[in-house]
Amino acid sequence: MHKVLALTKKELHGYFSSPIAYLVIIASLSLFNMFFFMIIDQNREVSLRDIFQVMEFMFIFIIPLLTMKLFAEEKSNGTMEFLLTSPLTPTMIVLGKYLSMLVFYSLLIALTSVYYFIVEYYGDPDVYSILSGYIGIWLEGALFIAIGLLTSSWTRNQIIAAMASYLIIFILYFSSTFTKYVSGFAETFVTQFSTRTHLENFAIGMITASDIIYYLAGILLCLVLTRISIDHRVWQ
Repeated sequence: MHKVLALTKKELHGYFSSPIAYLVIIASLSLFNMFFFMIIDQNREVSLRDIFQVMEFMFIFIIPLLTMKLFAEEKSNGTMEFLLTSPLTPTMIVLGKYLSMLVFYSLLIALTSVYYFIVEYYGDPDVYSILSGYIGIWLEGALFIAIGLLTSSWTRNQIIAAMASYLIIFILYFSSTFTKYVSGFAETFVTQFSTRTHLENFAIGMITASDIIYYLAGILLCLVLTRISIDHRVWQ
């Protein structure tokens, strides 16, 4: 486990050694802050439900840009083979890369926790629904990161990795809009397949086992597929 943590630390050091990490944090928080105050001013309610939905939509575009280089950059620079011949196993490499981006994402989410203290100052918000919403947005981001990690393992080209990630995430996010074209089991499946359905439950304070399993199963599937991709060197 210490090798995984060492790789995670190395990746994080690489992020924060360049201005990109700080630019992403500043740009993301600036957008979130703008929408937060717009939503509060318009709705006049002490709730973060709508801001969670805005954050979800924004992360659809932000996360693929962060994850596209995780493996693609290693391949294009010719360092991937060196990484695979190091004392690290493919599983360790996948976990180290994933955890590094997850830590970065968690930091970004943690910086928005000030929103709770703002709404708490002006009213009496439902603490449980806000905590639930944060759990939901964290799990959704964790899933998006796993998807980005997987697509980055498929190619040497960062743009292709990002576009593939966008395609998968868009399908997951917008699939619920097609429920009007289906019925019965198909309608239920399409509804449950969409990330929007599960985050909406978290945003209103309703945490169910199916919602948690949805995210955890998706993350695990992507990590396993990434491990297979790296092990079999599908980019060659």
